[in-house]
Amino acid sequence: VQLQASGGGLVQPGGSLRLSCVASGVAFSGNIMGWYRQAPGKQRELVATLTSGGTANYADSVQGRFTISGNNYKNSIDLQMNNLEVGDTGVYFCRVFRRMTPQYSYWGQGTQVTVSS
Repeated sequence: VQLQASGGGLVQPGGSLRLSCVASGVAFSGNIMGWYRQAPGKQRELVATLTSGGTANYADSVQGRFTISGNNYKNSIDLQMNNLEVGDTGVYFCRVFRRMTPQYSYWGQGTQVTVSS
């Protein structure tokens, strides 16, 4: 199983970035897809999740600024990030997981997002 994340970079506050994650070896259908981030010196935290049925959930800190979307046919998920803030800086990871038996969880390698003026 591989999750390949891309789209990170350096952007000024107020700017936008779009992250993408393509999975191979595991289908998004029937699973939960998510984006998480880890800032220096902090624990990894949830950013947004999306069920294969289309239900999205967002952290309070990104609600209204970020949008998660998925494509079951392409086995990909995107994270559109608008109005970025310095506090959004971190390494962003995509994840595919299943809560019901059999349970599993797969993580991508991470992509760096830096918001700085």
